[in-house]
Amino acid sequence: MIKLQRKNSTSPAKEDEVNEEEKDVSFLPVNVQDFFLTMGGLTKFTGQFFKNVFKPPFEFNEIFKQAYNLGFKSLFLVGLSAFIMGLVLTLQVKPTLVDFGAESFIPAMVTISIVREIGPVLTALICAGKIGSSIGAELGSMKVTEQIDAMLVSGTNPYNYIVVTRVLATTLMIPVLVMYADTVAMLGSFLGINLDGDVSLSLFTSQVLSAIDFSDLVPSFSKSVFFGFAIGIVGCYMGYNAGEGTVGVGKAANSSVVVASLFIFVIDLLAVQITQFFI
Repeated sequence: MIKLQRKNSTSPAKEDEVNEEEKDVSFLPVNVQDFFLTMGGLTKFTGQFFKNVFKPPFEFNEIFKQAYNLGFKSLFLVGLSAFIMGLVLTLQVKPTLVDFGAESFIPAMVTISIVREIGPVLTALICAGKIGSSIGAELGSMKVTEQIDAMLVSGTNPYNYIVVTRVLATTLMIPVLVMYADTVAMLGSFLGINLDGDVSLSLFTSQVLSAIDFSDLVPSFSKSVFFGFAIGIVGCYMGYNAGEGTVGVGKAANSSVVVASLFIFVIDLLAVQITQFFI
């Protein structure tokens, strides 16, 4: 009886402490609380990735498979978008430059714009919508159908096989897709110039190559690597921690696109600031 009374006497104090802790964060909106919880969980998830990336077994076959599925199968969509981007950008700036008598600067201006900024960001956003959502939905389905739990029971490390392989695949393939998109965008720009003009391919190519500097390629390639990592890690986190049922899978796919797109803009902002500081 004495023990029971002691438990009852301490329980109201504990309840008061819990209520005080809840009041400490109750002033924050629910969306803000969810945002900080997501960022905290994503940070922990990223740390777990770096702990497991160098641990055997190394699933090279799965990495190549995911690189093919996530990268090669995105070539058409990325290429079509890049071609239209280069064509439209040329058609938009051409009348203005013609008025100033600077039509000869169109290839250089379009090239610098695409290589430095438009190509990497647009390609990353397209891949965030296609690749990020597919990773989130795939891992969410595996979580809902308890396939990940089955891998744990069988002694397989699901993190190495599912997460590490996909993150490495996106980190490797997004820079490749960006370089491919830049090249196809140049072809679109060449077509835009020749719709009502006559510029040879050799002259256009020489102007493009003379406009590009090494300081343009390095920042573009570097931030593309971070874009790919962000798309992969966000998609895997959202899918790996998806809720139950088909609703959880849908939310995982949607959240993967939204958060990855936000990360792309933040990384791009930081990359621009760092580039201006060092170059």
